[in-house]
Amino acid sequence: MASTYDIFVVGGGVNGCGIARDAAGRGYSVFLAEMNDLASGTSSWSTKLVHGGLRYLEHYEFRLVREALMEREVLWANAPHIIRPLRFLLPHHKGLRPAWLLRLGLFLYDHLGGRKLLPATRTVDLKTDPAGAPLIDAFSTAFEYSDCFVDDARLVVLNARDAADRGAVIHTRTKCIAATRVGDLWHVTIEDGLSGERETVLARSLVNASGPWVDQVLRAPLGEVEAHNVRLVQGSHIVVPKLFDHDRCYIFQNADGRIIFAIPYEGDFTLIGTTDREYEGDPADAAIAHDEIAYLCTAASEYFKAPVRESDVVWRFSGVRPLYDDGASKAQEATRDYVLKLERGDGAPLINIFGGKITTYRRLAEAVVGKLASVIGARKQAWTRTAPLPGGDFPTLGFDDLCTELRARWPFLGVQTAERLARLYGTRVSIMLNDVPDAAGLGEIFGGDLSACEVAYLMDHEWARTAEDVLWRRTKLGLRLSESEAAALETWMAARNASGATGARGDDGDIKTANAV
Repeated sequence: MASTYDIFVVGGGVNGCGIARDAAGRGYSVFLAEMNDLASGTSSWSTKLVHGGLRYLEHYEFRLVREALMEREVLWANAPHIIRPLRFLLPHHKGLRPAWLLRLGLFLYDHLGGRKLLPATRTVDLKTDPAGAPLIDAFSTAFEYSDCFVDDARLVVLNARDAADRGAVIHTRTKCIAATRVGDLWHVTIEDGLSGERETVLARSLVNASGPWVDQVLRAPLGEVEAHNVRLVQGSHIVVPKLFDHDRCYIFQNADGRIIFAIPYEGDFTLIGTTDREYEGDPADAAIAHDEIAYLCTAASEYFKAPVRESDVVWRFSGVRPLYDDGASKAQEATRDYVLKLERGDGAPLINIFGGKITTYRRLAEAVVGKLASVIGARKQAWTRTAPLPGGDFPTLGFDDLCTELRARWPFLGVQTAERLARLYGTRVSIMLNDVPDAAGLGEIFGGDLSACEVAYLMDHEWARTAEDVLWRRTKLGLRLSESEAAALETWMAARNASGATGARGDDGDIKTANAV
């Protein structure tokens, strides 16, 4: 007899994994299926910010901005290893938004969301402040405010890890082929993307958290041929060698009304983005277009003394955001707020998730599980507001102390390696390096400071199965490894997968009857 789960989640992005975590922590049995790798879609192609969305104030999205601002310090406290505060400089551009409007917007930004630890807005003289040095002489004044950086893909994986630790079943590379209501249960047919094997999972409720594929899931597995709820908007970014030496960021206004960010990235680089353009087709095929690269380079070059050229680009990425189709005339005007639709039908409930942003994922998850609780029965109360994510169980302002502790315990780690590991894994570095007595115990070094020990940890605890999973989602070491080094890593991982040594489909992936009812 097949096991029956309380909740089946389609989609392993930030919303799906956040829902799985919240639900598992409230005592529900959860099965999550992701057709590719965790965070392989929209959730890993963001601008890497936990922010209120300053420009959303212009579109009067005060509720969204307030909720997002309130979440900044909540998420920072829950994950101080992968989230850190940033200061943003907004130069006043004569002829665009007037200074009084910027001051008003930033006043609201400072006071809408209960800011406590993050510093307030201040005015900066670009003629004397070091942050003015990289900019052209036409800019003399800027407004500096606070937001936070987040490693978006790791945020997803850590939510999945915590969900699994609380009993959820996480299946990556598993596609939902069909879902049918039979009485009070969903019969969900899933297909293993590696073996091609199919099986049916029974669930009391179904959550469609498939992001830009939400309408595709409604049309195919669920059979709603006319489903059209989201407008797909492509956002693209470029990464170039670092353009400035300080640790602050820039937010630049453009003549077309849009803004772009220039953010210090991975120590030696600058991240520039994003674009907004309508997208049609399979979200998996999204790729940055030449005119998008040109747009970002041109926009940045209007501010920096040293022009940003297309030849400078060392990495580029593009993703599709599933914005709820509210009829807005322009892509940048479409709401970034989320919409949750609960459908009871003749039996088991279905919740479809449209839109949303990384900053508000926890609140979205809380709302989804709350809606389900009203239908399938309440269990424990909401709990994630004060619960650290895996590795984040140290003081919000204690990152430097954590790095010091790591270097004291494992003195063979260099300063940069210790900081990198702390940023990715927080206190869980102790799990990774528990039995490592010296540098030789790290095993093979694939390039940079990426060791076999770290890769094995990612395979055993974080569902990594390919070099791409490791280099571009679990870490960003793809920026540092050569093609030959990446190929050697791929070969090593394939051999380990074939040997059955990984726990990707063992302790984390198998269907567990213990938590099913």
